[in-house]
Amino acid sequence: MRFDQHFVKGVLPDAEIPYASFPQDVSFSVDTRTLQPGNIFVAVSGAQVDGHNFIGQALAKNAGGLFIAVHKKELLATLDQRQLKNILVIIVPDTLHAFIKLASAWRDQFTYPVVGITGSVGKTSTKEILKNILRLNDIPFIASEGNQNTRIGVAINIFNMRANHKVAILELGISKRGEMAELAKIARPTTAIITGIGHAHMEGLGSLADIALEKRDIFKYFTEASIGIINGDQPLLANVGYNHPVVKFGCKTINQIQARKIQSSGGSISFILKIYREKYTISLQHVHEGAVMNSLAATAAAYLLNIPVAGIIKGIQQQLQVAGRFEEKTLARKKGKIIHDCYNANPESMKAALLAFQKIETTGQKIAVLGDMLELGVNSPFWHRQLGRFLRKVPSLKYLILVGDMVKWTYKTVPVTVSVDIVQSWQEAVAKLEEKLAGESVVLVKGSRGIALDNLVQKFT
Repeated sequence: MRFDQHFVKGVLPDAEIPYASFPQDVSFSVDTRTLQPGNIFVAVSGAQVDGHNFIGQALAKNAGGLFIAVHKKELLATLDQRQLKNILVIIVPDTLHAFIKLASAWRDQFTYPVVGITGSVGKTSTKEILKNILRLNDIPFIASEGNQNTRIGVAINIFNMRANHKVAILELGISKRGEMAELAKIARPTTAIITGIGHAHMEGLGSLADIALEKRDIFKYFTEASIGIINGDQPLLANVGYNHPVVKFGCKTINQIQARKIQSSGGSISFILKIYREKYTISLQHVHEGAVMNSLAATAAAYLLNIPVAGIIKGIQQQLQVAGRFEEKTLARKKGKIIHDCYNANPESMKAALLAFQKIETTGQKIAVLGDMLELGVNSPFWHRQLGRFLRKVPSLKYLILVGDMVKWTYKTVPVTVSVDIVQSWQEAVAKLEEKLAGESVVLVKGSRGIALDNLVQKFT
């Protein structure tokens, strides 16, 4: 399982390798901002940015190699030739296509379980819970870093697979039709989870039925030994015939992995976990009920990996905070806390966050900063109006800052008991929030990534 000239030329016979200092431990990067010494820099030409413009920066950060396009090979003459002699340089007709082809070949070398995770909500949190379970049970594994769930991200993480691992966990995210089949072809999961279907990326994916159809393509390259894991509470997933076995999780009694008698109190959630016929009492240090469904999905995967139930329970009960997903932070210079939940937003995740926000016990005022939910297509005004109506279920909310353009529809339906300001940018929202913070405030910040509300969180933490 060496990344050497034999491997590369076997996969890419048309590749040129003018400098052949192959690294002993291969790893890749497509972004010089996060490139680590030794990473091979893949210069990808995107719609906005051409990675070939950053080759100099990659070498300055001690990249272990360069992966460049043949029509850009003249750039090599502008670089320090002495430096090039100590690294790997691979020249191909199309860097993205060649890199993904290499990743697929690297994946072919491993026979241990590969767990793929997709869904409109809960992918990363489910992945992190499963990581906890594996870690606590001393099972060596690799898992997708951060939010690397695109074709490039999946390929980068596949190259972290090694012979000493027992499990790989790969997160797969899509925004357009046809993408899931491409991701599944690269990752070829042996077990795959669909956490749930929601109104996300509807501009590129279409209706809920279309989204469910696209997500189910994660099973496209299953073998006869593969098992799918689906949210059994959702008919678009549960009421479908599959060509392979499926394990269902959720709150309904039809599911093999169930949560029963869910109760929230004092900043925690308790429930009865049913794994087939066996019952266990679970307590999660969280107020967000999405944590329950994520725990069930991770439980199903861990059970199929033959991890003892005691080890599964220990893993799902371990306290977990995931960056940008209802992540609790302390307000700097002020008393109170801020809930950072602005990795992304759709109608389902927004409602879940607001319900969890309602459950937070505090003597201080509650403030919400809510941004546009993007990529909802022609129904965007409807969903933003629904958001305003839903705020009736959050009676503890006293002050609301709406950020963006589509939230003008939310503004029209906000309950009269809530004081509201509407602004265009996160910078304006910072000024409004500064004015309102007093005592031990609790602030929820949520919106789609394009609204950049994570910048506001940074200003206050």
